[in-house]
Amino acid sequence: MRIKIVLSIFILAWIALLVRVYYISIKSNAYYEEIAKQNAVKVEELAPLRGVILDRKLNPLSVNRLGFSIGIKPRLSFKANRALLDQEIAFLAEALPEFSVKDLTKEYLKADSAYNHDYVEVIGFVPYDKLIPQFAKIAQHDNLRIKITSKRHYPYGSLASHVIGYVGKSNTQDVAEDITAKLVGFSGKTGIEKYYNTVLQGTKGEKKTKVTAFNQEIEQVSKTLPLSNDLVLSLDLELQQYIATLFGDDSGAVVVMNAKNGEILAAASFPEYDLNKFVTGILREEWALLANDLNHPFTNKLVNGLYPPGSIVKMGVGMAMMNSGIISPSTTFESTGTMELGGRVFRDWKKDGHGIISYARAIRESCDDYFYKASLKTGIDNIAPFLSKIGFAAKTGIDLPREFIGVVPSREWKKARFGKGWSQGETLISSIGQGYFLTTPVQVAKYTAFLATGNGVTPHFVRKINDKMIDFPVDPNIVSESEKRFLKVTREGMYDVANVPGGTALRHINVTAPFKIAAKTGTAQVVGLSQTDKKRMREEDMDYYQRSHAWLTTYGPYENPQFVVTVLVEHGGHGGSEGGPIASKVYDKLYQMGYIK
Repeated sequence: MRIKIVLSIFILAWIALLVRVYYISIKSNAYYEEIAKQNAVKVEELAPLRGVILDRKLNPLSVNRLGFSIGIKPRLSFKANRALLDQEIAFLAEALPEFSVKDLTKEYLKADSAYNHDYVEVIGFVPYDKLIPQFAKIAQHDNLRIKITSKRHYPYGSLASHVIGYVGKSNTQDVAEDITAKLVGFSGKTGIEKYYNTVLQGTKGEKKTKVTAFNQEIEQVSKTLPLSNDLVLSLDLELQQYIATLFGDDSGAVVVMNAKNGEILAAASFPEYDLNKFVTGILREEWALLANDLNHPFTNKLVNGLYPPGSIVKMGVGMAMMNSGIISPSTTFESTGTMELGGRVFRDWKKDGHGIISYARAIRESCDDYFYKASLKTGIDNIAPFLSKIGFAAKTGIDLPREFIGVVPSREWKKARFGKGWSQGETLISSIGQGYFLTTPVQVAKYTAFLATGNGVTPHFVRKINDKMIDFPVDPNIVSESEKRFLKVTREGMYDVANVPGGTALRHINVTAPFKIAAKTGTAQVVGLSQTDKKRMREEDMDYYQRSHAWLTTYGPYENPQFVVTVLVEHGGHGGSEGGPIASKVYDKLYQMGYIK
């Protein structure tokens, strides 16, 4: 009996062993074969080359400069190999004197570890022409590796800097948003470079190679090339350069936009700054100089500059008041130069007033008193909703990052913001674009396009991605047809501003091209002015940073609106005198270049 038990155990043990051998050798063959393949095939990701940015005539605005990066063999920081590391770094510093031993050592030690099997990059970029004389000498060192690479370059430095934007080294947030950012090492930080970062970055490729146990390549299994995408903008380089010359040292913003489809031919935020300084990291001293500049060169004033619109909002306010049915284009008010309400005096820019005045003339002469009295009769509840409809306090949809929306003051807005009720005095100052009212230059350009065409356009810079045209929506129903019925009289008022005696821009607009333009000036106060002074202080007598911002927004030709030109000069004082000459020359240039037929 005992023999039978022992024999049974013996047989069962052999059966179990045979089953296990069968499972490992036959059933698990596919599993272990796959593991073997993974061990034998090396997968290498191929970084795409960042796409270039071109203007509408294919002039380069953002390109890649060819160069080289240099890496040092890993794990040389260990004690046994440290002398070899120091030797290689000393050699590099001698061959390329612009790189110091201290900086190269710091870069290597920061990235080297026992788990690192790739060469440690210590020099991210050396221009092609600088490395070529030393190429053969460096290539002879087995511990050094030279790789072809590229560096973002902006051929025109500061031109259109806030629109184009710049790239910088990818951070943890960039990598979290897009894993390709870790592979390429750079991401768009501002402007078009950031807004279209995923497009410009392209799609990574992949190379599969058979390798030995010692990581030596045997043969290439497959290769998928990376893909790049180029952008063609609506900007015209020649016009952009011309406007930068016109603006000179002033601070502010300019937008030149197609009134019919929203294409932006030129746009700038002044002062501008050199984009090339940010690609690999700006010096601390240069950063401090820019950061402390009171004219705020880092602020993209096109979409992040919030300003009271001043009198340029009067057309929108006027249409809102007339749409209420409470007043009409023929309704008149007596402008005496001042209006008293609740113990406060609200002044007109014209000391003695404008006399008996109706809507179109109030636009022409920018009569504050008319809007005080008309808005008091109409009420903020009939004004604010229409202003929101035509684009204020809303994103325009422009293809730039972090667009601000501004403020259209209203009863509801003030209650939510401050927990307080609305006062009639706030209706008065809102009607002339002051008080809580805030807008951006791009919003004003979109609003002006509505006044010119009756449509809502989407301001934009990109025309093509590679060879594919990109369409941006035009909304003919931004307001109802009934709400558009006062556009005609509004346009007549804007025509008078630039072409009829009494117009606030008449003396300052001098378009020599064979057409007329429509315009509206605006003076946006930066500081409150005493209402007790009998005579308002002149802008030129005030400290520079207390002077009002100067607005001028225009469209032309008047009979066939094709372009909008909006100009903001910070602390310029008067919109007509500051913006008029700039806008006039821009229209002449548009005609000269063939944009206006």
